[in-house]
Amino acid sequence: MDLLIVDGYNMIGAWPELIELKKKDLEAARDRLVELLAEYRGFTGTEVIVVFDAYYVKGRGKKYRNYKLEIIYTKENETADERIEKLAKQRVSRRTKVYVATSDFTEQWAIFGQGAYRKSARELYNDIMEIKKGIQSNVKKIQENRPTSKIPLSDEVLDYFEKLRRGK
Repeated sequence: MDLLIVDGYNMIGAWPELIELKKKDLEAARDRLVELLAEYRGFTGTEVIVVFDAYYVKGRGKKYRNYKLEIIYTKENETADERIEKLAKQRVSRRTKVYVATSDFTEQWAIFGQGAYRKSARELYNDIMEIKKGIQSNVKKIQENRPTSKIPLSDEVLDYFEKLRRGK
């Protein structure tokens, strides 16, 4: 099984859509990141944990699930990097490949030491954009292959019914 641990604010600060959204509303940017990662999880089947620093959200650390993702806000004196390193160390095993999404160079070297793999913000963004294209393509194929009616009708009959529907 694969696990992706995401440094949330690192992604928000690196992805064009989220950078713009953050300027207006940080909470909306966090929500959009979670939505995008939920699509990623749904398409790839990879377990996803998103970690946000307490720097932007004061108070006790909290953890909850949304869209089948685990979302963690660190404690006030704990950085996202520290929590990510702990999670990577706990979860790396023969059966679990752990990827950490961050563009923080120091953090990348620290997670290599834990036996995890790194994925830069750009790589994850590109993966998500490819997945979105794949989803759109799948939806388009389904819509094209779906019959217009449950009973196959000739064009003449369809025209007749359309005239009736419009009152002509």
